[in-house]
Amino acid sequence: MDVFGIVALAGLVLLYVVIESSSTRTRTELTRRLNRLEDKVDLLLKQAGLEEPPLPRQDEFVALVRAGKKIEAIKVYREATGVGLAEAKRAVEQLT
Repeated sequence: MDVFGIVALAGLVLLYVVIESSSTRTRTELTRRLNRLEDKVDLLLKQAGLEEPPLPRQDEFVALVRAGKKIEAIKVYREATGVGLAEAKRAVEQLT
């Protein structure tokens, strides 16, 4: 490999690191902002004396969790809420 190839490869690696670092910071910032917004909504609901409405099909996936059918519960949770697999898994695991 000649010098130009090595420099080009090093440049591509550096570019990848910069882009990945930037996207990680963006995701972290968005997560922080989303958490702050959720806290504010919770506070507003509490101040108004309101409760958050139950999730669609909540009784169904809670019953599946209690029956030990965790995978089925995750599937129902995803269908009902439209969230991704990881988020549905975390939500169902919080019920166990």
